[in-house]
Amino acid sequence: MSVSVDGFIKDRGGAFDWSGPDDEQFRVHLEQTGELGGFLCGRRLYETMLPWETDPSLREDELRSAFADVWCALPKTVFSRTLGSVRGNARLARLPVAEEAAAAREATGKDIGIGGAGLAATAIGLGLVDELRMFRYPVVVGGGTPFLPPVTEDIRLNLLETRTFGSRVVYERYERARDPLPAGGMST
Repeated sequence: MSVSVDGFIKDRGGAFDWSGPDDEQFRVHLEQTGELGGFLCGRRLYETMLPWETDPSLREDELRSAFADVWCALPKTVFSRTLGSVRGNARLARLPVAEEAAAAREATGKDIGIGGAGLAATAIGLGLVDELRMFRYPVVVGGGTPFLPPVTEDIRLNLLETRTFGSRVVYERYERARDPLPAGGMST
């Protein structure tokens, strides 16, 4: 997801126009999306991404056309209390988040992406998120929709990767840290 320096994916007015990827970042999005075996998304993100499946004008060049192909082929599970149906290679979730995540994981040998602030917050709270990936934009928006939910316990992370793009956007990739073994403990 794209995030401001102060940790928001949308500003106070609900806008995220400051977070459009340039071609260099777009290539990374294409590569990462192509590695996924499925995607769980909330209603707002589903609606934001739906034009990639329905609007031919988004296929304006080879890079965007390739992304549209990858996104359209990716199986998506949409979590919504208000949608009666979804289009493309998507289906409405019928089970709780943990069960849908397990089913998606079982259907593929690949990673499953999770997007949408509310859905991701639920998944983080349930301990379902193994990695956090963010594109940190050089902007402070002062409020809005937070990237991360409030937590009741610390979630330790290990930094796996960083990359600074020509646009000054910084990509950060973290994995959930595994608790260290207690003295004299064993691992399995």
